[in-house]
Amino acid sequence: MKEDHAPYEAYLFDLDGTIYRGADPIPEAVDFVNRLRDKGIPYVFVTNNSTAPPRSVAEKLRKMGISCREDQVLTTSMAAASYIQSRGQSDPSAYVIGEAGLKEAIQTAGIVEKEDHPDYVVMGMDRDLTYSKLAAACTAVRNGAYFISTNADKAMPSEKGFVPGNGSLTSVVSLASGVEPVFIGKPESTMVDQALQMLGVQKEELLLVGDNYDTDIAAGIRAGIATLHVGTGVTPAHEISSKPVLPTHAVATLSDWRL
Repeated sequence: MKEDHAPYEAYLFDLDGTIYRGADPIPEAVDFVNRLRDKGIPYVFVTNNSTAPPRSVAEKLRKMGISCREDQVLTTSMAAASYIQSRGQSDPSAYVIGEAGLKEAIQTAGIVEKEDHPDYVVMGMDRDLTYSKLAAACTAVRNGAYFISTNADKAMPSEKGFVPGNGSLTSVVSLASGVEPVFIGKPESTMVDQALQMLGVQKEELLLVGDNYDTDIAAGIRAGIATLHVGTGVTPAHEISSKPVLPTHAVATLSDWRL
């Protein structure tokens, strides 16, 4: 790992564990992002959360005192819709399992939702998931629909502890259909590649900041960009040295990172 400073031209931030913990902002992160704003350094927030639209994410951040516009947020739902568009299919259709964030992203991209013989099955976190939804998704995938999942997170934190994440839900359809989905969210590099386009910078100019080695840091490593691990969330600092590929940089908090 390198020193605690480098002249990066743009920043990519994870959210939970990096910028906030649940409903509580991390003060060092709030201060750091606002210093980036004051210096005119561009940044984008990326999240595996598929349930909320970008305006809701931006509003949450602003309420925490963090400068954020809607166009500075990239959700895995947006990335999934963009991925479908990038395949160049005319008038694509999709059977969608997910909440408002995913459904809105699909509709905004001009992708028609339908259950019978869709071109795609797109799965995101759905806290009202039913057997009939899973059965419809499985049938569509078995009939040839291209299978996409917003992220592979097996579990996610809640006020009661860790609960099943979208990866666990997706595994039901995957096991029943015998088809592995294309995962869009971190640690896959898809979202990082899209964020590069949003920011308009080269790979060597971008720094990805995150707390979770297995999702955030791994995504940066796969995408070939520099990474900064912060010890404020999932992966504690003392575990980093044992990882097979180290992050480019590591700090305890963002107050330790000099601009």
